[in-house]
Amino acid sequence: MIALGVVLLIIGFLFHLSILWTIGIIVLVIGAILWILGAMGHAVGGRRHYW
Repeated sequence: MIALGVVLLIIGFLFHLSILWTIGIIVLVIGAILWILGAMGHAVGGRRHYW
């Protein structure tokens, strides 16, 4: 999800599409939260690890 967020941010920035920029930020933040929770050992979505 983090990689997808970064790709959307880059595409939104290059083509001046604010909706892609916004979605990219949201996806990036959600991916970072899931990554941090998984790294702390919390089960995320029924999984022990979140890659």
